[in-house]
Amino acid sequence: MALPDFLIAGVPKAGTTALHAALVRHPGLFLPTVKEPKFFLTDGPPPRTGGPGDVQTYQEHVWRRDDYEALFAPAPAGTLRGEATPFYLYDHGAHDRIHALVPSAKLILLLRDPVDRAHSNWTHLWNAGLEPEADFLTACGAEQRRRADGWADFWHYISLGLYGRQVQHLYKVFPREQVLLLRYRELKDAPAATLDRVCDFLGVQSGVLREIPKENVNRHVVEDNGVNRVARGLLRTGGRFGHRFPVPLRLAARGPILTLLHRKRGARPVTTQQERAALLPLFADDIALLQDVTGERYDDWMSVDRHARAS
Repeated sequence: MALPDFLIAGVPKAGTTALHAALVRHPGLFLPTVKEPKFFLTDGPPPRTGGPGDVQTYQEHVWRRDDYEALFAPAPAGTLRGEATPFYLYDHGAHDRIHALVPSAKLILLLRDPVDRAHSNWTHLWNAGLEPEADFLTACGAEQRRRADGWADFWHYISLGLYGRQVQHLYKVFPREQVLLLRYRELKDAPAATLDRVCDFLGVQSGVLREIPKENVNRHVVEDNGVNRVARGLLRTGGRFGHRFPVPLRLAARGPILTLLHRKRGARPVTTQQERAALLPLFADDIALLQDVTGERYDDWMSVDRHARAS
């Protein structure tokens, strides 16, 4: 039975891709080529409807157990097996599913300033041509309606950043010694030391990984203009109906539109004081809860003057 020994369980847009890219280079670790299997997000097949692009994403879920175990079958003898699905922390049901199947699994969590995380999330979907709202705050305000309409978790810009309640539930399911809590900025600003912490936590040799591979991320915001609005509309239409066509055909149709959309780059994506002032009240109580639950301080997240760094 090939199942994971550890999981990078959270959170989206907080460095999980970078951490995954670093850990695959460690000889004592094995992570499958499918970075986000999403196996523990459902008890069966994923939903068949959702927001723009959701159905295509659902089609990528590795939800059958045999297929999931097959991901880890190539692991060399003696290596620790792991995977990275950053939505596991957000999904309380996933906590229970993980514990039921791999109760001894170690969980790694990367947390990021929730306003910055939400903005990066919006930027990701905006640049992909899927987000219909050109204004970040307007998109955040649409969350409840989108949730009611069945849009996938990645559209939950605010709720994904309510880490306090998520970690609180996780600690009810897993003992704290099986959970490593990290900050996004620690991985960015002190990669070698942070990677050593991860290796020590997993019980593999430290001092092997010294840097984070360059991420393939957008460090700009696509402009909102007439041509781009047409391109974006085509991508959203494809996002809703593209699942009916073969993957090669979808990619062939999508590629030129994305090239058109990204032909000219706008400003670097950072949050403004106005955006932080509008959104911080939504996170204040949860940040206080996170501090109570973890015993760590996150006061710096409460600053209105703090600006996100695009790197």
